Amino acid sequence: MAIERITEERFMDSVRLSEYAFTYKVPEERLDMKLEDIKKHQIFGIYESEMLAAKLHLIPLTAYVGDQPFKMGGIAGVATYPEYRRRGYVKELLTNVLETMKTQGFTISMLHPFDVSFYRKYGWELFCNRLKTVHQRADLVMLKHVGGTVKRYLFDNVNLDELKQIYSQYATQFSGMLVREDDWWKSVVDDQHIAVYYDTSKQPTGYILYESKDNKMTVEEFVPVNFEARCGLWNFICQHDSMISELEMITFEKEPLFFALKKQKTMKREVSPYFMVRIVDVEAFLKEYKFAGNETLKLQISDPFAAWNEKTYLVKDGDVRVTKETEGALKLSINALSTALFGHMRPVELFAAGMINGADSDVEVFEKMIPNRQAYIYDFF
Repeated sequence: MAIERITEERFMDSVRLSEYAFTYKVPEERLDMKLEDIKKHQIFGIYESEMLAAKLHLIPLTAYVGDQPFKMGGIAGVATYPEYRRRGYVKELLTNVLETMKTQGFTISMLHPFDVSFYRKYGWELFCNRLKTVHQRADLVMLKHVGGTVKRYLFDNVNLDELKQIYSQYATQFSGMLVREDDWWKSVVDDQHIAVYYDTSKQPTGYILYESKDNKMTVEEFVPVNFEARCGLWNFICQHDSMISELEMITFEKEPLFFALKKQKTMKREVSPYFMVRIVDVEAFLKEYKFAGNETLKLQISDPFAAWNEKTYLVKDGDVRVTKETEGALKLSINALSTALFGHMRPVELFAAGMINGADSDVEVFEKMIPNRQAYIYDFF
């Protein structure tokens, strides 16, 4: 089978396949915008008798791992018409895109899975959960008073530089948050209300993106850089208690706000797996990654869909090199390595789950080497 790069004159083939596979219709008035947007993608497809049978989008992006930006390949729009399924087309597309990303210098890749087990086979692994909380009007009890102020904006009058400043401070506390370009920001905040918290020095230190309709407020992004901003933004939300009967918030799984709230029992929590990550080029990633401390460890990686990664890596005093010495190495898959280095599953947890093999003492060393940092992404692609 031949995999080809879908060029602009055939973008409609990709749009029609997405519409069919994901059961939606692009409104006619938004079609030009859709076609313009996918010009930023690399779209790969397999044709059968001039019909696009299967396709995959590679979106060039950048993601933070702590304060380090990494070149990241976002995988999206993976689809096949029903009559062409179970022919191995998606397997071929994923194998091809891994080689493409390696050639183009992407060190990591991320995707939102339709089925976790399917993408696990190809080396992607869960790296963050998403928490949805639901609060009733009676739950909206303010926290302590803080001295700052909150200002409301719409996208056409918000200071985008302030949002960027807040977001970058917040995002670098995590592994996986996108580095957002201006056009990405426009798509994120379009049609959203924006509330920014300013501390007593008039510095922006937090924001929320939200909508309020039909007696319900939905907070799509809750982005405070410290506890004062958490209090200020929560108290602003509580000021809507005469307008809403229900509040829904989307945050990372361990958002500290919820432990501080005065009403606990009536708050509903729903945690769900969200995004998956895969290290595309282990050697390049390890050499850039900031380990905690100066430990020494050998990691023997298995990666059947990216043979260039199947090596043993010696990490010593923050330096990384490939070694032929495998004795005493921890053995783990690309899946386990990816979720461990992003901080979602710690080495001791992966060892307990049978996803790392080796000596207990080496697992403890690996545990010390990984920064204690949450993994999360607010965006979707």
